Amino acid sequence: MGEVSDGVLDGLCHALQLDEAERDHLYRLVRSAGSRRPPRRVPRSHRVRPTVQRILDLLPTPAYVRNGRFDILAANDLGRALYSPLYEESESPNTARFVFLSPAAGEFFVDFDRIQDDAVAYLRAEAGRDSYDKDLQDLIGELSTRSERFRQRWAAHDVRYHRAGAKHLHHPLVGDLTLDFEAFELPGDEGQRLNVYTAPPDTPTAESLALLASWTSPQPSDRR
Repeated sequence: MGEVSDGVLDGLCHALQLDEAERDHLYRLVRSAGSRRPPRRVPRSHRVRPTVQRILDLLPTPAYVRNGRFDILAANDLGRALYSPLYEESESPNTARFVFLSPAAGEFFVDFDRIQDDAVAYLRAEAGRDSYDKDLQDLIGELSTRSERFRQRWAAHDVRYHRAGAKHLHHPLVGDLTLDFEAFELPGDEGQRLNVYTAPPDTPTAESLALLASWTSPQPSDRR
């Protein structure tokens, strides 16, 4: 069978009213099916460059770097404090694993069902981007084996990007938080993205973040 043209795929996307994530996923599936050999896989680093860590540490708001498998690779102090329930379970937390396997996740994420939906939709998009990522396939296999809620959502075949929005959290120390987040892809580190959380000034969430920051900021050593 000959290769499907971009014009045909564009027409199909238009007819099905696919969004950007769904369109990209369709293109990857078609191109992968038409390829005679698997694409050369470029190893993705789990290491966060010192420059990126320096940027994290300079940010006055919660921030962390993760990869496409939801492994949190690095965070600043306030980011670790915000996501303390994840770090209490593992020093190398994975958000998807926490969301589907930890009993604490339903209390921490207020919009729990939506968080689960988004996580699966993003993982499916990531699987379409690199179907030869063994670590990703291992994670999907683990979650499919251990979580009925994951299996049900995976079977829905939803794909979605997750670049900006709001998170509603119930933090164990400062209570309810409504945070805006932005995700920035790191072009120099394929597969890594910087997530930054903020709150509008003079809101209860901003006050709670300031309180959390005051508890977690390193204290200067006494000088004699």
